[in-house]
Amino acid sequence: MPKPLSLPFDPIARADELWKQRWGKVPSMAAITSIMRAQQILLSEVDAVVKPYGLTFARYEALVLLTFSKAGELPMSKIGERLMVHPTSVTNTVDRLVKSGLVAKRPNPNDGRGTLAVITDKGREVVDAATRDLMAMDFGLGAYDAEECQEIFALLRPLRIAAHDFDE
Repeated sequence: MPKPLSLPFDPIARADELWKQRWGKVPSMAAITSIMRAQQILLSEVDAVVKPYGLTFARYEALVLLTFSKAGELPMSKIGERLMVHPTSVTNTVDRLVKSGLVAKRPNPNDGRGTLAVITDKGREVVDAATRDLMAMDFGLGAYDAEECQEIFALLRPLRIAAHDFDE
């Protein structure tokens, strides 16, 4: 798919100027619009890298999470908690990984009603290859150096704390 032509101006800066004229200065409007656009850009770039592996970024994250666990398996509820997504999203993600042969599901012996997601050998191979490719393209953040990436993380942390993602 060809890249769209660049505009001769920054549309978010233009919107910010027009916003100021109409409603007054609201820096958070330009900030949220920039964050949302950055999310679109990054998701598109990262999804393009993981797509050849039959993954989306959400599925990639689930596989990575499973590799971080000691036994390569986690309860579905724990996956949702760690990825901060709704249980229905976890079920959909894991079911697609099962269909691809990257994950297996089995009853949780510690919880009679629960299910464990277990990464397969094929899943480990795929996540390792996808990770190499994502690292090679700096997860889409190649425009920033390591220090700037740390600054971005630090700038967004208070927002995540305010959303109760975790206890400070």
